[in-house]
Amino acid sequence: MKTRITELLGCKYPIIQGGMAWVAEHTLAAAVSNAGGIGLIAGGSAPIDYLRDQIRKCKEKTNNPFGVNIMLMSPNADDLAQLVIDEGVKVVTTGAGSPGKYIPAWKEAGVKVIPVVPSVALAKRMEKAGADAVVAEGTESGGHIGENTTMCLVPQVVDALEIPVIAAGGIADGRGMAAAFMLGAEGVQIGTRFLASDECQIHPTFKDLVIKAKDTDSVVTGRYTGHPCRNIKTKFSKKLASGERDGSLTPDEFEELTLGSLRKAVQDGNLDEGSFLCGAIAGMINEIKPCSEIVNEIMAQAEKLLNI
Repeated sequence: MKTRITELLGCKYPIIQGGMAWVAEHTLAAAVSNAGGIGLIAGGSAPIDYLRDQIRKCKEKTNNPFGVNIMLMSPNADDLAQLVIDEGVKVVTTGAGSPGKYIPAWKEAGVKVIPVVPSVALAKRMEKAGADAVVAEGTESGGHIGENTTMCLVPQVVDALEIPVIAAGGIADGRGMAAAFMLGAEGVQIGTRFLASDECQIHPTFKDLVIKAKDTDSVVTGRYTGHPCRNIKTKFSKKLASGERDGSLTPDEFEELTLGSLRKAVQDGNLDEGSFLCGAIAGMINEIKPCSEIVNEIMAQAEKLLNI
């Protein structure tokens, strides 16, 4: 399948693995890249020495292109923006802000810049700033979300831009990919499906929650803090949602409770204090497979539906 995304990024398939904080490390990224997609290493607020090591380990495991996701609100954003240049990373996705001040240096270094956007207005700003493509991410996604659905957001962003659009949010198989392409996308970003992969290094408890989740097992918390996140329903996430709803948790108390909660979920499988970020599509994921099998199944189904 050839699209402007495969041409832009030099990959076999127009599938990008989501840059999930604490989840997207070199083992997963290399596996997705080796399968023909684009794997991502999540920058988050991790130390630069750690991220340099992650990038170099990924290079040892794959000769295919991979990228780094940079959360622009992170305190290490400036250093990480330079690190991807120094290490020769060819793809950067960004979130939580505008990458405008970094784009000239990235472009000079041959880095492809792909911001994640939740709205048409931000997508237009990113195109004007020099982005090579955008990820239009619907509210069905796991983690930090906007309010517009993938079905509504993607075609509006496609109509508004000249650069290619990658769809994200609620895509876990070839049907979702084909639907995204019918809306005008030229690639898809997939996160939740790769949580249930052999190469994903999250705690077994996290994987178990994903494959056992039903269609109603996700909940959004944190809207009143200005940082809404989609989680799998657990005792902890229900406590957060209840406290937000009835006012028994102030925004400050909410932030204090959730500080470090993603790490507790990913690394420790802590059901009492962990935030298990996950997309609404988890109810469709029932087994753990190698990344290569996941990618091949998605592509075969999508190509059949799109008559490619």
